[in-house]
Amino acid sequence: MIIYSEKVIEHFMCPQNAYSMPDADAEGSSGDPACGDALTVYIRVKDNCIKEISYLVFGCCASIATSSMTSVLAKGKSLDDALKITEEDIIEALDGLPENKVHCSNLGVSALHKAINNYYEKTSRMEEHL
Repeated sequence: MIIYSEKVIEHFMCPQNAYSMPDADAEGSSGDPACGDALTVYIRVKDNCIKEISYLVFGCCASIATSSMTSVLAKGKSLDDALKITEEDIIEALDGLPENKVHCSNLGVSALHKAINNYYEKTSRMEEHL
């Protein structure tokens, strides 16, 4: 039997920022083929800060909760500060994860970092064409 913290259950039952963002400035996806989890993070950036963040996730309770918490931790942060968010930050913010679910925290971090890198790639390409 897997025991989750109240914070994990809260983010699983009422995930925050869970929606598609068709007009996002950038997106990043991550998945864990071993367990079938998949996550796409969408960001909208203004003045080098994440003004809006959303995601679509397919996965277990821990994947949904870690995706939700990743979005909460990243929203409003500068891109540089958002890149500093770690798996440990997410686990700590959720008051821990069962040992066999710790890998789920990598999903959020990986997709967030890919979204930010996608934003940097897009903006550098736009600058080259100006």
